[in-house]
Amino acid sequence: MQYFIDVILPIPIERLFTYSITRAEFEYIKPGMRVAVPFGKSKIYTALVHNAHQNPPQVYEAKAIHQILDEYPIVTKYQIKLWSWIAEYYMCTLGDVLRAALPSAFLLESETIISLNDSNTIIDSQLKDDEFLVYEALHYQSALKVNEISNIIDKNNILPVLKRLLEKKAITVKEEIFEKYKPKLIRYVKLNVNYSSDEALQQLLEDLTRAPKQSAVIMSLFSLSVNTTKPIKVSELKAKSKASSAQIKALIDKQIIEEYFIQTDRIQYSGTEKESIKALNKYQENTLTDIIQSFNKHNVTLLFGVTSSGKTELYVKLIDAAIKSGKQVLYLVPEIALTTQLVNRLQNYFGEQVSVYHSKYSLNERVEVWNNVLENSDKAKIILGARSSVFLPFNGLGLVIIDEEHEQSYKQFDPAPRYHARDTAIVLASLFNAKTLLGSATPSIESFFNATKADKYGFAELNRRYNDVLMPEIELVDIKDKHKRKRMKGHFSDRLIAEMTETLQEDQQIILFQNRRGFSPIVECNTCGHSPQCPNCDVSLTYHQFKNQLRCHYCGYNMSMLQNCLACGSVDLDSKGFGTEQIEEEVKVLFPNYKVGRMDLDTTRGKYGYEKIITAFEQNDIDILVGTQMLTKGLDFRNVKLVGIMNADNMLNFPDFRAHERSFQLMLQVAGRAGRTAERGKVLIQTYNPYHKILQQVSNNDYVSMFKEQLDERYNYKYPPIYRLIKITLKHKDYNRVNTGADWLAKSLKQIFRTNVLGPEFPPVSRIRNQYNKNILIKIPEKQSLLKTKEAILKVKNSFFSIKEFRSIRLILNVDNY
Repeated sequence: MQYFIDVILPIPIERLFTYSITRAEFEYIKPGMRVAVPFGKSKIYTALVHNAHQNPPQVYEAKAIHQILDEYPIVTKYQIKLWSWIAEYYMCTLGDVLRAALPSAFLLESETIISLNDSNTIIDSQLKDDEFLVYEALHYQSALKVNEISNIIDKNNILPVLKRLLEKKAITVKEEIFEKYKPKLIRYVKLNVNYSSDEALQQLLEDLTRAPKQSAVIMSLFSLSVNTTKPIKVSELKAKSKASSAQIKALIDKQIIEEYFIQTDRIQYSGTEKESIKALNKYQENTLTDIIQSFNKHNVTLLFGVTSSGKTELYVKLIDAAIKSGKQVLYLVPEIALTTQLVNRLQNYFGEQVSVYHSKYSLNERVEVWNNVLENSDKAKIILGARSSVFLPFNGLGLVIIDEEHEQSYKQFDPAPRYHARDTAIVLASLFNAKTLLGSATPSIESFFNATKADKYGFAELNRRYNDVLMPEIELVDIKDKHKRKRMKGHFSDRLIAEMTETLQEDQQIILFQNRRGFSPIVECNTCGHSPQCPNCDVSLTYHQFKNQLRCHYCGYNMSMLQNCLACGSVDLDSKGFGTEQIEEEVKVLFPNYKVGRMDLDTTRGKYGYEKIITAFEQNDIDILVGTQMLTKGLDFRNVKLVGIMNADNMLNFPDFRAHERSFQLMLQVAGRAGRTAERGKVLIQTYNPYHKILQQVSNNDYVSMFKEQLDERYNYKYPPIYRLIKITLKHKDYNRVNTGADWLAKSLKQIFRTNVLGPEFPPVSRIRNQYNKNILIKIPEKQSLLKTKEAILKVKNSFFSIKEFRSIRLILNVDNY
């Protein structure tokens, strides 16, 4: 009798593949285990078992598998159900989902590069013969491909050998080469506690009379610590006392001063004491009761709570209840790198039950978290993660919390699967009959619609800030009028400068928001009007003053800043528009005595980039922080009194049906960073059009009227949440081919969907990385079956690829692309 398994291969192919197995293997293999299988002429892939059966494939002869790689399933049945839903709903393949879901350490392939693990020494006698051959070969050659190793030990199936070597930590797999980041440690010093009394200090200075330089260091340390409450850096002490490193080291060796490092490290829980969970105020208590009651009727509830109202404390209460009932909790946040604060808060309450999962973690760390979740270990009761954590192998999920649910970062745009983590998490929770809580101060229009109009979600509201702090006062500054009256200094109005001066004098901090990085987006010749363009994309190059270069923000192309115009040779070049770099420069000129920091993609490249800046700002090392939308993601700074939005207009005028909703959310979230403790904050918004409806709604903190107005527009123009959207993008390096392909596709779709097909149309930036893009938008009315619509689209897609000249065009389907 023959036995077979269907496997999911980590490649974008629509169907499952069947392989033959022996009876013993049939009895051993369970769905969710990994097997090594041959594919094509020479490739070996790690595949995942979907199911075992006894039906031979009709069209081809099943090959035998190479090897079973696991002793128990590493993927649960719930995950396979969720993956099938993602593949079906987001119109991608199971292989795409498998690639996105499994940490790449689980997917050994014949293309993987193996190198020696230098940090671990191995005794030869520990290795088997075939392991020794590989180990020895790596001493002569620094890196080998899997197929090269296959030739060395003369075996087709070498994955078990590699697996054993990995377990013995003798080798490392290619992807880990990039994880060589070392966090930058900042050295701080303080006087040893033994010398805190006056007598001991007096005695110390007498003892140091023969070492005048060391004595001067102590005096400098003393005067620095009197003048400031901040920790004292070694560099500051060296500058103040004019001492050398050796003199400071001598004092450290004598244990007169202590050195310590502040480092925002990978998340490790080192605390011993757990804080007790804070008592809620009466408004929070009422909201908590509302949430629990709405969970009786609905599986999903939307918490609409203003900024700084203490939503996190409510989450903590719900998490506590879920853990006590023995369940796992998934806590999703839009950008994990920004939620260092949140990790610390949760660990204060729940100790080592908190695990963190996101893409800035190394492979080994991700595999560890994966295994902890799979085993339902005590270390992984609470998973705090970015969007990829919806793929973890939960066993007993009881609660899903999605914080800042309106955030765009929950949507994956490239590569497939182009899933939305919020919607996927709701489906994941439904597989376990778990409850889902969506939280936001500015909910997305579709969630608010589902909660208030469609009755799909429950609804709870928290409209008082914690400690009854007033919402920040929001003032609109008309910069058109200020320009006329010559009251602008660079990009700063006189009102903003006056408020900044007052705030800094009160020893409070300031955030300035400008949603564009770089110095200026366009460099233009004043003689002929030419501006340098990117050779690979249809976009002008942005000037970055810090590196003195022109960069493309789409493909990364860069050139050094021009001295003469490329077209006419003129030296009269001018920069138009402004980004965060330029604001930072201007602030330094206006307020030379204060420390200015900048937080955008350029300053947060490394693994610890965000955390350095956030920690510095929390510790008052930075007085004025200039930044892009990273600043808006639910950060909690205690000392910020003023927020300035440099230009509200470029967000409002963006060509997108969600531009107004996004601008409202972004501005209110930035505004929510001000005045979070006892004193009321202030927000200044600079704009050329202070009478714009959205700006008026922001200044009155009026979410509901923004929602009603936007919903009316969506009804009239047939956009979500009333209609659903599927966006089809065609990509190819040949302009004419994209055009003819898009016209053919749109024509075929219009025969089925009539007027609900928009396009084909080029996007604002139509060429990126030498590929021309053209979009077609399909709108799906409420009553129309989503499933049948997708089937029709896939049929048209198959006909499209049956035409020879269209086969080289890349077709991207993006469901719910907003």
